[in-house]
Amino acid sequence: MEVTEAHRKIAPRRPPRFELTGDLLCLDFVNTLDDRPSGEPKELLAHYVDLARFAEDTGILAAHQVDRLIELSAHAPEQAQRALSDAIELRESLYAVLTAVMKKQAVPPQALARLNGFVQDAAQHVRLMASAERLEWRFLEWRFDDPWSSLESPLWPIARSAAELLASEQLSYVRACSSKTCQWLFLDTSKNHRRRWCDMKLCGNRAKVRRFYSRKKKGSC
Repeated sequence: MEVTEAHRKIAPRRPPRFELTGDLLCLDFVNTLDDRPSGEPKELLAHYVDLARFAEDTGILAAHQVDRLIELSAHAPEQAQRALSDAIELRESLYAVLTAVMKKQAVPPQALARLNGFVQDAAQHVRLMASAERLEWRFLEWRFDDPWSSLESPLWPIARSAAELLASEQLSYVRACSSKTCQWLFLDTSKNHRRRWCDMKLCGNRAKVRRFYSRKKKGSC
């Protein structure tokens, strides 16, 4: 039942706001709190508009659906703030569960309970419907309710993605970036499962540069 990742087929209309290096929707969502190791993390979901644009960047909602949600949030600011607070609670609950799993520690019961609440809520908004593609082998597909039925709608596919990951064999391949200043999460789909960086062009290259200058400095001594 690949509801969440299938939505990535929708191409974003505007220039993206988010760097998507997690290879899974729910991991990209965890990474919306940047610079976690610094002690002064940067919140990338500062406003409801940010949450809506994350939904567009990841392809879980189309641009016109995002525009409608942003319009609704302007008319219902309290509900929008509540949805944003719920989004952050979902993210941090998932992060707590994933980090415990990666460290081979007991999963925090409260975090798991909160996460289950979001998963159960998402399940109430998904149903089997006739496929628009009408492929010979696929006549039904899972679809979520119309996005504008709730300002919480961006959370449904994210919670679904989290549930699918946590109940799958892929869980053992979740990694944290080796950069001590980054530690974004990603799914290691490399052949040998030895991927170290969230993005080789970003953290990987920075590490190479540091090693180069370190060797150069030692050589000049």
